[in-house]
Amino acid sequence: MGGKGLGSAMLMVAALIWGTALVAQRLGMEHCGPLAFNAARFGLGGIVTGLALLLRAARAQRPKAAERAERNANRALLLRGGLWCGAVLFLTASLQQYGICFTSVGKAGFITSLYLVLVPLLGLFLGKKIALGLWLCIAGAVVGMYLLCLSGAGPALSLNPGDGLMLLCALSTAAHILLVGRFAPLVDGVALSCLQFVVCALCSALAAALWEQPGTEAFLAWKALLYTGILSCGLAYTLQTLGQATVPPGLCALLLSLEAVFAAVAGWLVLGEALSPRESAGCALIFAAIAAAQAPGVGHSGSAQERGDGTLGKT
Repeated sequence: MGGKGLGSAMLMVAALIWGTALVAQRLGMEHCGPLAFNAARFGLGGIVTGLALLLRAARAQRPKAAERAERNANRALLLRGGLWCGAVLFLTASLQQYGICFTSVGKAGFITSLYLVLVPLLGLFLGKKIALGLWLCIAGAVVGMYLLCLSGAGPALSLNPGDGLMLLCALSTAAHILLVGRFAPLVDGVALSCLQFVVCALCSALAAALWEQPGTEAFLAWKALLYTGILSCGLAYTLQTLGQATVPPGLCALLLSLEAVFAAVAGWLVLGEALSPRESAGCALIFAAIAAAQAPGVGHSGSAQERGDGTLGKT
């Protein structure tokens, strides 16, 4: 499997984990506030990825002098990337956790999926070119998200405070995807994930101490925290970081949109929430858009260098 194929597989697994973790995120907030929940789960994610880094370092051979010099040169870039990605991740996670408290899951899913359009749009401002075929795939995926998340919703597109938070979450998600795509090919992906988790956890803990004053009842959410901390944060975000090193940002957004499909399937299998024909059509349309985006010449445009490195703002 080539680099792009492996990266795409990593992003699809990340979407699967995030989709099945939505139930845990909702249940976890029954015992603690959104900020405290984020602080705990991203703290766990930082611990998991930190242990992975230590294990890898213990098994690795002693680096040569040239390799040590290169690593030292990349530390400043890693620190800058971790701070930026962690800060935006904190904003994204906070908006999502608060947003789903004030709006329906269907509306939240559709509004958040707007990052499918925002990623290539923001990428254009950074000098990234998007092929016409990918724009068509994005349009198909957005229609599929509408069919999947807003079936039978009636006047569900009215904007309430929760909808506004999810719209801001979509913008923040797009910014995070672009930032990870910028730094992931240039630094160690696992180290970048670990650092952004630590930054996000510290910001969330500080905010929770100021505005939520969490108590011991937060420990009642330990099952949800273990699942979302180890798998959703520790594994899925790391897969996203590693996958984006070889996958262009527009295609990355499409692959990550599978989160909504996996969430719907998990709800059907675990909670008995059967998919309606309209929702099933939405799933099929999203999968069709994903498959079409994987076709040669569709996922990206521009020079061979632009197609291959997955970075942003690099011409």
